[in-house]
Amino acid sequence: MFYDYLKSQRQKLALLKDKIYRESDVRRALACERLDPHDLMALLSPSALPLLEEMAQKARQLTARNFGRTISLFAPLYLANYCANSCLYCSFNCRNSIDRRKLTLQEVELEGQAVADTGLGHLLLLTGESRQHSGPGYIQACVERLRPYFASLGIEVYPLAEEEYEHLYEGGVDSLTLFQETYDEKVYASVHPAGPKRDYRWRLDAPERACRAGIPGVNIGALLGLGEWREDAWATALHAQYLQKNYPDVEIALSVPRLRPHVGGFQPQASPVTDVALVQIILAYRLYLPRAGITLSTRESPHLRESLLPLGVTRMSAGSLTSVGGYASTAGSTQFEIADERSVPEIASMLSRSGYQPVYRDWINLKGIEGSVGR
Repeated sequence: MFYDYLKSQRQKLALLKDKIYRESDVRRALACERLDPHDLMALLSPSALPLLEEMAQKARQLTARNFGRTISLFAPLYLANYCANSCLYCSFNCRNSIDRRKLTLQEVELEGQAVADTGLGHLLLLTGESRQHSGPGYIQACVERLRPYFASLGIEVYPLAEEEYEHLYEGGVDSLTLFQETYDEKVYASVHPAGPKRDYRWRLDAPERACRAGIPGVNIGALLGLGEWREDAWATALHAQYLQKNYPDVEIALSVPRLRPHVGGFQPQASPVTDVALVQIILAYRLYLPRAGITLSTRESPHLRESLLPLGVTRMSAGSLTSVGGYASTAGSTQFEIADERSVPEIASMLSRSGYQPVYRDWINLKGIEGSVGR
């Protein structure tokens, strides 16, 4: 399992903060076609900062070679915000006094119709982490309601058992997004003081359970800013490479979410992840994992999202809401503040002006569909 692999790598190479990397280490990594964890550490080190432009040039070449000039678009749909955890960094924390809401199946369909009317064919379904309020049966019922409207449905929910992932896959779910939040076990324990999410290894192994269950797309990431960002980015990239190697039929992608304002006064102990740091992370991901997708959400500002496009990004959210409801009905409390509020047509127009092809759907999943596919 990945936990043991990560532990062995840390023991062999030592933690990033314990080794001094030089410009020669970065240049050696840039010259290599296949990078190892040592090279990845070099690309994430302070010594890489003067070479970011050279890293960017190679990242552009690798992205164009493997993905062309296309950006896949999707939208998130929050089904519920009930949660059993008390994560310090999240508005959905069960101890926070927010309006709790769960969509009825009729509301789910209306919300889905509103997103489908924008032309988007890829939808990501999210819930708070409460099996009591948003159990696998409820998620499956939502999937059944939404399958006629979308070419592809993904989920971003609490970790499930392998057989539960299998059931959802057979019903039409074709991708999983799951963030480890931080790969530092001590920091992980400190920011998850109560609730089932305290189980570090159960969450860490969830992407692998989804791969074994047959789900063809898995997207992972760390919530940048919870722990030391270089160590979390290094571990995230190793996790993605591990999944690519062991499950070659699964499309592996990474996200780069940074902490955003939320309900509560939590202040992380780690240093903030600056825009320059985010650039370095994306470049290191692309150079280390040339064929992995990289997702950029509306957490980032319009200007920054446009600036990051050429560096390796392959997928973007558009017209997003982080509230339960809001596309077709009154919106409830949000999970975090979004920074890019542009509509789907505005995002598509920006991509076209920048020389990219916005992709509303790049394949159609026929699982869970009887008869013809909808829109």
